[in-house]
Order: sequence, then structure tokens, then C-alpha cells
Amino acid sequence: MQDSPFITVIMPIRNEADFIERAIGSILDNDYPTERMEILAVDGMSDDGTREIVARLSRADGRVKMLDNPKRITPAAMNIGLKAARGDLFIRVDGHVEIPPDFIAASIRCLHEHPDAWVAGGYIKTVADSYTGQAIASAMCSPIGVGNSRFRLGDYEGCVDTLAFGTHHRWIVDKIGYFDEELVRNQDDEFNLRIILAGGKIWMSKAIQSTYFSRGSLGKLWKQYFQYGFWRIRTLQKHKRPASFRRLVPLLFVLSLLLPGLAGFFWKPLWILLAIEAALYVLGLVIGALDVGRKSGWRYALPAPAVFVILHFAYGLGCLWGVVRFSVLRGSGMKKPEQMQMSR
Repeated sequence: MQDSPFITVIMPIRNEADFIERAIGSILDNDYPTERMEILAVDGMSDDGTREIVARLSRADGRVKMLDNPKRITPAAMNIGLKAARGDLFIRVDGHVEIPPDFIAASIRCLHEHPDAWVAGGYIKTVADSYTGQAIASAMCSPIGVGNSRFRLGDYEGCVDTLAFGTHHRWIVDKIGYFDEELVRNQDDEFNLRIILAGGKIWMSKAIQSTYFSRGSLGKLWKQYFQYGFWRIRTLQKHKRPASFRRLVPLLFVLSLLLPGLAGFFWKPLWILLAIEAALYVLGLVIGALDVGRKSGWRYALPAPAVFVILHFAYGLGCLWGVVRFSVLRGSGMKKPEQMQMSR
């Protein structure tokens, strides 16, 4: 174990008082040599007690260090952490995530077993502490909610186009650059895209798993997925390449309802097609609710359609608004990235 690579865990956080102690505790509890790991909690100037909790944990264990992130956005936090990192490998772990004791060792083992992989990661198990939060978590584990997003659905081994909380070689940053600080959201997906464009591989392993605590309200979920869709358009615009079909389905779905709905005022038969599509969509929601009930418990089947609708329409409308802001208006009148704070 003396030859174990030095690991830097970077935690981009802001106002995570409810979760941060559990998150850091789960990292410290990993069965990995104490002297071969550091935790950099990069805080976006929290005002809910998060800083005090991290400071206390740092006093108790020298592996925990807190860095300030005046810009208060995730990509800036990652870059601050990377510039301070001492590790041969780095892992992003968010403040509302817990990892099991074998997470680091399993990730390193996966990189050794797949030497052509630049990044190794695994499945996210989504959970919550409240009924609404658990309903959201259950819907996000269904294909009706997240399509074929393999790192959310699990039960897959092989190369993927993206995943969360992966273990990266530090030299990746020297090869492709730091995180894009314009992207308030989707910065990890964009970073992974640059890895693939540079010829790298991202490996997902069934042996690696983390636990993610989902949003606890439908309003926060709507905001999260609207921002995902909005910044997806900017990512596509930057790289000038087609997105995978999975990422465009919500936008195409919204357009398939909006355009016939408007055109129907001029040719009413289009409204018949619109009604058929709406009926098929409702049928899909019912199938998804049954899937949630079977997997997670029937008490979560009833709110599942509402969660699905938010996931689909928030992302799709976010994409549509991104097209307007970035392609039509060319970003005029937008706030600077550092004015858009990290939020939960």
C-alpha cells in the first residue's frame, strides 16, 4: 500500500450544512492509506453553517482542508481545487454525496484493470430523507425519467460518454485544460466530452457505487433541470458537434407539442395528431409510475408522473430558452457566471 497513488478528493460546496458532515465522514472512512489522501472542500462562501462544520472537521483530521471559492460556482471550485491538489489522481465528490468504504480502492483498481481508461466511475444510487425527495429519487432511477443514462440506472460495465464522481488521472488537466468556468451547469459533462474528443475513455464499473441525496422539492428539481437544459445548448454551441439523441429528446418532445399546437390554428387536423401524442405521453407516464411502484414501493407511484413531467419539460424548455439566449440573442443581457451562485 506504500505504492498507492496519492488521492485528492475535491468537494465543490455551498450551503451544504445538512449533508456535509456525512459526506466528508464517508470519505474519511474509506479503507485507503491515511497518508495518501487529502480532501479539499472548496466552499462558495456558505452562510448556513457549512464553513463552521468543515473547519471543525479540519481541526479533527488534517486530511481535510477548506479553500475559498469567491466566484461561488462549481467549475471555479474544481479549478481552485485542482491548482491546490497534490494528488496523482483526483475525484470530485459533491457535498450531498456519500461514498462507501471501498470506493477509492475500487476506483483505483478499475483504472489498473483498464489502463486505456482516463476516468473510472460507477453507478449513483439516488436517495432522499423526505417523501417528496424519495419520490424524486425513485423517478430518477427509471428509464422513463432519465432515458438510458447508464450511471443513474446501473447494471452496466463498459465505456460511457459521461458519469459523475469519477476518478481521474491528474495529467488529464495538462492535456485538455481546466473546467470551463462559463458553464454554471454541465461543466462535468463538458469536461468528459473533451476527454473523449482527445481520445480518452471513461469506464463505468459495476463495482463502484455512490449515494446521491436528491432535491427535496419539485420546485428545486425544476430549477435544476431547466439549468441543465439551458447550459447543454451552450456546450453544444462551444464544440460545434451533434449531441447524442438522448440529450435532445426533451427538446424535440417540447417542440413536437409546441409547433403543432401553434400550427393547428391554421390547419386544425394537426390538433388531432397533437392529441394522439399527448395520449401516448400519458400512457408512458402511467408505465413509468408502475415501474417506480414495482422497484421503489407503490407509495411513490402516485407522484412519479409529476416528477417525470418536470424532468422532461424543465430540461426541454431549458434547452429551448438556451437556443434563444445563445443562438438568437447571442447571450446579450445575461448575468456573468460568477453572479449565478451554486445552489441546492
